[in-house]
Amino acid sequence: MSVRFHTLPTLPTLPGAVKPGCRELLCLLVITVMVSPGASGMCPTACICATDIVSCTNKNLSRVPGNLFRLIKRLDLSYNRIGLLDADWIPVSFVKLSTLIVRHNNITSISTGSFSTTPNLKCLDLSSNRLKSVKSATFQELKVLEVLLLYNNHISSLDPAAFGGLSHLQKLYLSGNLLTQFPMDLYVGRFRLADLTFLDVSYNRIPSIPMHHINVVPGKQLRGIYLHGNPFVCDCALYSLLIFWYRRHFSSVVDFKNDYTCRLRPHSRLSHQLSLLQDTFLNCSESVINSSFHALGFVHQAQVGERLVVHCDSKTGNGNTDFIWVGPDNRLLEPDKDMGNFHVFYNGSLVIESPGLEDAGVYSCIAMNRQRLLNETVDIMINVSNFTVNRSHAHEAFNTAFTTLAACVASIVLVLLYLYLTPCPCKCKSKRQKDVLNQSSAQSSILSPGPSGGTSADERRAGKRVVFLEPLKDTAAGQNGKVKLFPSETVIAEGILKSTRVKSDSDSVNSVFSDTPFVASA
Repeated sequence: MSVRFHTLPTLPTLPGAVKPGCRELLCLLVITVMVSPGASGMCPTACICATDIVSCTNKNLSRVPGNLFRLIKRLDLSYNRIGLLDADWIPVSFVKLSTLIVRHNNITSISTGSFSTTPNLKCLDLSSNRLKSVKSATFQELKVLEVLLLYNNHISSLDPAAFGGLSHLQKLYLSGNLLTQFPMDLYVGRFRLADLTFLDVSYNRIPSIPMHHINVVPGKQLRGIYLHGNPFVCDCALYSLLIFWYRRHFSSVVDFKNDYTCRLRPHSRLSHQLSLLQDTFLNCSESVINSSFHALGFVHQAQVGERLVVHCDSKTGNGNTDFIWVGPDNRLLEPDKDMGNFHVFYNGSLVIESPGLEDAGVYSCIAMNRQRLLNETVDIMINVSNFTVNRSHAHEAFNTAFTTLAACVASIVLVLLYLYLTPCPCKCKSKRQKDVLNQSSAQSSILSPGPSGGTSADERRAGKRVVFLEPLKDTAAGQNGKVKLFPSETVIAEGILKSTRVKSDSDSVNSVFSDTPFVASA
């Protein structure tokens, strides 16, 4: 077999062009070899590389390999033994790296400056590690970070400045940790995150929600708060908040309705769990629910004929946000359009110049951000009442109450007059008894041999009288000790002195008509 070598035809050269020789080609080859490891790099044996994606999962790594392609955009280091994130754990700079996954490692702490070599990260996954806290300025180098995953750790505390500087953070996953307080610093205060539209704090140890602060959170951020799976304490205010989110079709409540439970006792694991979104939860009245809605700014009261201003709480924006209101009758209310009684301003405020009873209902504010193509709807209830009618009803109720009170007072006065001004029959009776006693005293002075003046002066002053009685000789035998004092009145003697000796005419029996003891005459 013979092998033939064909010579290629020489290419024509342009005028003025220098034809490269062997020496120049050798220099170019050396430069390519020298630059190649730095620019394109080599795929380590422990990793799998695909253009700008590198996967180094489950390779027992403790740090990032240094010979990686520096222009990669996605790096996966899951299921390794990385324990500490310090300033040297990424030895080279990856300026185009946008996604870094370090889940299922042994990370216990993160030092300041750990992400200085990855300044353009947009997604950072540190889930399923052993983090116990997030300190201040931990992620301060990640200025463009949008998604941060910290779920399934052991985080029990968050520094208020832990996420300071993450002005573009949109999603934060903190579920499956040991948090005992709702991270309200993410929404209010110096380090609040204005673009945070998704917060997952489900399955932590949060017993309650700060209701006095939750009302300042914009509507677009409220829609993305996930609270299910926490050991809440049963409370009508919390129920009213969740039921209102449910009525507004928040996916955070609608999709996890059965996972919102509460306990009647705060620190008892044996306490029976109740569903927070049941219809008859703790007999919470509709007034309590409406008061919570008033506090959140979702229910407004208006009077007939009085000007009402309602603001849209979407807070999406800036000058590139357009607002449209939809009335109860599905009528579109837009800025710069003649709508009679309604006016819509460019900042989203709705003005009803002279509300009527027919204007009551649910109004929806639609906020559209042209720059980010966001669309959000906020529902607001407007109740219109007639103050004049209410005032007349109030006057009628007042008149009825006043009439009833006056009748009661008049009845009491009449009863008092009857009790204190009517002549008392007791005085007449006492006077009659006094006359009877005087007559008894006169008869006793006739029947008794002793003088009537035998009563001492002390007894007379004390109002006591001693009467000496003597049985009449013509008393019938069947009277059994009954003595007839007067023809018209019969008195039964309270006591009869009995003696074994024969009584003489001079003996007498003493009957006492007062509280003095019986006295036998000598």
